[in-house]
Amino acid sequence: MIKLFDPSISDDEINATTSVLKSKFWASGSGINNVQNFEKSFGKYVGAKETVAVNSGSAALHLGLSLFNLKNKEVLVPSLTFVSTVHAILQNGGIPVFIDIDPITLSMNIDEIKKKISKKTEAIIAVHFGGMPINLKKLKKISLEYKIPIIEDAAHACGSKYDNKKIGSHSDLICFSFHPVKNLAMPSGGAICINKNSSKFKKTLNSKRWCGITNRKNYYYDVDKMGWNYYMNEISASIGLVQLKKLDKLNKIRLKIAKQYFKELNVEFKMPFSKNCSYHLYWIRVKKRKEFINKMKLKGIETGIHYNPVHLMTFYKKYGRRLPITEKISKEIVSIPIHPNLTQNDVDRVVTSINNII
Repeated sequence: MIKLFDPSISDDEINATTSVLKSKFWASGSGINNVQNFEKSFGKYVGAKETVAVNSGSAALHLGLSLFNLKNKEVLVPSLTFVSTVHAILQNGGIPVFIDIDPITLSMNIDEIKKKISKKTEAIIAVHFGGMPINLKKLKKISLEYKIPIIEDAAHACGSKYDNKKIGSHSDLICFSFHPVKNLAMPSGGAICINKNSSKFKKTLNSKRWCGITNRKNYYYDVDKMGWNYYMNEISASIGLVQLKKLDKLNKIRLKIAKQYFKELNVEFKMPFSKNCSYHLYWIRVKKRKEFINKMKLKGIETGIHYNPVHLMTFYKKYGRRLPITEKISKEIVSIPIHPNLTQNDVDRVVTSINNII
């Protein structure tokens, strides 16, 4: 079976993990050792002023949004995203306002944003869908005009670039996810990159990721705010440090595969090609999706669906509104294998299989 996702590991990750296990220092809420080293290395890689490591992309979004006063305020967000993006709004007392997507990139349609801004709008969450950078220049103009902060959901965009700079260096707050299927693979992990009030926000987030603990001296500490058990563990950080060293190399393999897909797949709608994209996933659109997925499975090729629209889910229907492009495309979208472990024969087989089925 050709897998949809597959982490690329070597003896380096195994040795790093073994070293941590033997040390018996596996985790600490204080964020020292490998966690601290990862924060510094990742922050340098993306060009962020400060970085806070956490245990998931969901935690990054929850904590990141907690820096803003969202209670009964509106946050503009796409519906075609993983549900954690929207959960983070509710977890912070906010109200999601769903924005339709651009049919070419499947990221939020920036031209729709101004139509939905109100006096209650407090923030915009921009998702880099599939790793394709959204137009941050246009977004920033809106942000400055209306004085609304942008929070980037970069769960797919580890290593992506915009305007010759890595995603992580542009906006006030950028949230990353490090999962076994992500470009930078970890058992679990996430990060918040900060570029405004960076020292102040880092101190606050360091406390919030460890149950609100502050002023810790030896065995004594205080809690002056709500916090959660969101800190990254040493094993994940040690693997992340190894993965980070080869991230650009692995992303180049993804880029090569995406280029072949874009050139050779005989489908009308497919993910655009861009040298700035990290290609966490590669999507195509098909009319008879269920039939297509079953035929690909029979050919030994795994596929996926990213994503089911959040605004149509039972829990979020009360916030719903018609999103015609999202609703149409979400019935057709299919993710196909793209990861560094694919051989040339695998990629050719995926292309041939799709072209024969379509």
